[in-house]
Order: sequence, then structure tokens, then C-alpha cells
Amino acid sequence: MKIFVLVKEVPDTYGDRKLSLETGLADRSAGDVVLDEITERALEVALSYADKNSDAEVTALTMAPASSTASVRRALAIGAASAVHIADEQLVGADLGLTAEVLAAAIRRGGADLVITGNLSTDGSGGVIPAMLAEHLGYAQATALSTVEITADSVSGTRATDAGSQPVSAPLPAVISITEALPDARFPNFKGIMAAKKKPLEVLSLADLDVSADPAAAPRSIMTAISEKPPRAAGVKIVDEGDAADQLVDFLVQNRLV
Repeated sequence: MKIFVLVKEVPDTYGDRKLSLETGLADRSAGDVVLDEITERALEVALSYADKNSDAEVTALTMAPASSTASVRRALAIGAASAVHIADEQLVGADLGLTAEVLAAAIRRGGADLVITGNLSTDGSGGVIPAMLAEHLGYAQATALSTVEITADSVSGTRATDAGSQPVSAPLPAVISITEALPDARFPNFKGIMAAKKKPLEVLSLADLDVSADPAAAPRSIMTAISEKPPRAAGVKIVDEGDAADQLVDFLVQNRLV
């Protein structure tokens, strides 16, 4: 079984995260970058299955700048057997539609039986890539799973709902996304780090995938304006002189909170 796991390099959650006011894109030089934790958890789901099934082959897939090689190598150090890194200058600022099209082309090229992703990334937080991939590939989908069980011909799990939980299942090939309810990824040890240097890492361009990023060929979403977030204003202080309740109600009404 070929399992592709989507991994993504993102700005460190605990560091500074800023947008460039010129391009509207994340300023990667503003702080540290790391492999997104939710994608590491997705990788752990695949590796846990591969540990028990010798015919399973786990490939880490990312679409990221050429500078993201270290993050891809981390996925290999954690345990992925190989990696595919899509790096192309034409993909700078790619929207969700183009991102899904490119990733689907790489998955199709690799002949994946199962695609595992996080439910959403910590930077864009779009949460729609798994469903878009399934649509492009014509695969079944099971999203936002808090438990996962993989067999030779199907995948099943549990999705949390407002009313409790919902069991879901899908035949392979399929795309699934997981939540943070799944276990943390194993930590890459020294042996894994050294082995990662010798594992296959294929770098692909748009030409390799036969995908066009030309807006004239396929209209994409565009950014029309961007501005810096205004500084946080001081809060309103209410002094109780017998009319605090009235002041509070007036404040809520003025701010359309009631």
C-alpha cells in the first residue's frame, strides 16, 4: 500500500508571525519555521500502520519553497521512507485551488492508495484541502477523524460531532484528515536523522506535473488589498456609581453584542 502524507512547513506558533505588507504573504524571515504539528500527527498515523504492515510505503509530500528542505528531511527522520518536494517560483502565493490541483497531480503521479492530512494547518487554517484533493482525485474521503483504523482495502474512524461521535468509513483509495486527538509524532532519533540523509527526496516543478499556474489559463483568486492590524485599543472601564448595570447594557448595545 502506498500512503502519501501531506506535510507543511509553517511559521513557529510560539514565534512572531507577520504578513508582508507588499505581497500579503507570510514573512518567513520574521521568525522560525517548523513542520506543522498536525502534519506530524498525520505522519504518525501512517507510520503506525507501516510498522505492522511491511508492504506499506510512506511518502511525505509537501509544496513549499526550495528553502524548506530541512523540514522535509525532518519528515524523513521521523520515519517516512521517501519524500516529494514540489518547489516552483510560480507557486509563490498559490491559493487553495491551485494548491489542491498541484498536490493532486503529485499524488496521482505517485499512485497513492491512501492520502493522510491534518484537518487544517496552523498558518492558513483553510481546512478544505482534504476535500478538494478527494474531488480532484476521484477518491472517497473521510475528514476530521479523531480515531483511525486502516486495513488493506478500507479506512475507518470516528468523527466528533455536537451530539457525540460519528463512525465513518471509506473504501480505498481514499483521502482522510485527522485532528489533534490523534497521538503526537515519534521523535526523530540520531539513527533516523542520519538515515534521512540517504532516503529518496524527489524535487518536482510545475512542468514535471503538467500543471499551469497561468491565471489566463485557469483563473485564480487574487489579493486586492492588505493593511496592518491596528494596535489594540484600551478597554472601557466602568465605575459603579449606582448605574453600572445601565452603563454595561449601553456598552453591549453600542457594540451590537445584544
